[in-house]
Amino acid sequence: MSNQDILFKVAAPVASVTFNRPDVRNSMRFGMYDELENICRRVADDERIRVLTLRGAGGRAFVAGTDIGEFGGFRSDDDAIAYERRIEQVVGALECLECVTIAILEGACAGGGVAMALACDFRFSNRALKFGVPVARTLGNCLAVSNVARLIDHLGVAKTREMLMLATFLDADACRRLGVVNDSFEDDVLDAKVGEVIDRILSLAPLTLRASKIAIRRTLEARRAASGASEDLIRSCYSSTDFHEATAAFLRKERHQWRGR
Repeated sequence: MSNQDILFKVAAPVASVTFNRPDVRNSMRFGMYDELENICRRVADDERIRVLTLRGAGGRAFVAGTDIGEFGGFRSDDDAIAYERRIEQVVGALECLECVTIAILEGACAGGGVAMALACDFRFSNRALKFGVPVARTLGNCLAVSNVARLIDHLGVAKTREMLMLATFLDADACRRLGVVNDSFEDDVLDAKVGEVIDRILSLAPLTLRASKIAIRRTLEARRAASGASEDLIRSCYSSTDFHEATAAFLRKERHQWRGR
């Protein structure tokens, strides 16, 4: 991983993360997840930081999921289990930060990018947002139950079914109507509007915000399935012929014919 794949800056009381692979829509190498978790630790240990923003470089994507090339090294379903556990560990670290987190979504937000965005407290987008998890159309893998729970928490059951089982994307208007994003703006005012939200957060009682955030998170966690509840599903999808052939086809920019095995 290049040390420039994720940019982290602190201008206390605000810090920022920028996913910096714009040529591939900021898709995540495995090492980038490690770096994001390290950043979360640094933020958690820095009492000066009250707000953390996350965005993608280039204006075309927040994060378009995990870089498909990273899956080429999978040799068994144990690799898939380890991968999904790792993703959940990183997304969980982001979700558990006590400072306020804001995802700024421009263009595509897909796969693991959706999980990271939903782990944040607030989401603001531009008008070009396309938000979805199209794995039923692309790779034939699946989400861990924890990330399905995050989708249901924000979209509801019906829209989660549409997103996962019809491989649909939500645009900015739909995301705003559903409350997936708090608001969407034109590109030329997006940063200013987010800045206004940050100013408002910084004007409010820090301990109240912290308590409110933790109370909300505890409530959501109490409604979610136990850790490991999706391991049988992950094994069935990631160990399939479909997944391995679809991954290779994706890298060749070809369409895979699904076999169901």
